[in-house]
Amino acid sequence: MYKIYINKTLIILKNTEDLGMADSTDSRASLVVHYTGKKKTLLNYIDMCEKSSRLTKIVIHYENYEQLKTDFLSHYEIVPAAGGLVMNELGELLFIFRRKHWDLPKGKLEKGESKKSAAVREVMEETGVINVDLISKLSVTDHTYKSKGKRLIKKSYWYLMKTEKQILIPQTAEDIEIAEWMNLESFYGEPRVVYPSIFEVLNAYQGWKIKNHLG
Repeated sequence: MYKIYINKTLIILKNTEDLGMADSTDSRASLVVHYTGKKKTLLNYIDMCEKSSRLTKIVIHYENYEQLKTDFLSHYEIVPAAGGLVMNELGELLFIFRRKHWDLPKGKLEKGESKKSAAVREVMEETGVINVDLISKLSVTDHTYKSKGKRLIKKSYWYLMKTEKQILIPQTAEDIEIAEWMNLESFYGEPRVVYPSIFEVLNAYQGWKIKNHLG
């Protein structure tokens, strides 16, 4: 199974034989479709999601999953990126506010740079924190965007990090207006505009805490 976000619509690619009850839905905000084997049909779904977020989820299935995934990705260029979910000694997490969305610090890999090094560098550059320790890999998320007429997939590698609570300096050159420490209760405690992929990272963090008997 392959998951990717186009704007706020979740696209799931999977083998037909792996379809289950969870894939069938009566919701008008979801769609389950069988791939015809023609790449243009995938492009039609991509275009629809780029123009509207009325659907929350589209499940596309095919008897040959690898072919489906290859055909879907043929419409995109992959851009590797890395970022971090940073916690402090008080159990607070470091969030940023950029382009009207609450987000986590991340950015593209530089030439020859490792994912881990890029993740730490981006966190430090975008929030001003220092003395960051990398703890564990959390997850990988994919989301699409357009640049200069090209369709791109930003494949983000996320890592859990730790540092002491300190004054934050948002990188305004990267359109970051706010960098703020918050616990999850505060973050979820009021309505916020958040990219869906960020919730996946937070869910992975909660899974890490359970695995490590931290709550």
